[in-house]
Amino acid sequence: MKIGQAAFGVLIAGPFAWTADWAWSLPLLVLVVVIHVSGLALLGDGAAVVAGRMVRRLHTTLFAICLHGIEAIIWAAAYRFLGALPDFESSVLYSVNAMTSYGHADLSLKYQWQLMGALEALNGWFLFGLTTAFLFAIVQKLWLLASRDRRMSVAKSRVASSAL
Repeated sequence: MKIGQAAFGVLIAGPFAWTADWAWSLPLLVLVVVIHVSGLALLGDGAAVVAGRMVRRLHTTLFAICLHGIEAIIWAAAYRFLGALPDFESSVLYSVNAMTSYGHADLSLKYQWQLMGALEALNGWFLFGLTTAFLFAIVQKLWLLASRDRRMSVAKSRVASSAL
């Protein structure tokens, strides 16, 4: 119901009522997506080099989780800087709730910053979508490598048995 009320509020209050939200949110969206894509690209290069190790797979997942945490902290710092929430701890909690669309904490932004929270939730969808696609690609690459290794192993054993 809050989304409907917010959309109706824009029509009544005017389309420029939330310009500060947009002015802060759009650069944050771009910044966080650039950080995320850059981090995943760096991770992808490293994962390709040592894709066969289980430890590396765990590091890949941990690194992706840390990226999300860093990005939530960036949003939280903006909320705190703007005075949208009373302290940094509640800002981080709100940010993680918004980014994951979990939303069960009893926190809300000051009225003039509420659209910013919705835009962070939209940003979270993008980030989790990118992470899911990246991890899927890594798993697919590992399966292909494992399949190739099994085929090569079978071929080597056939060559060895035919030589006898």
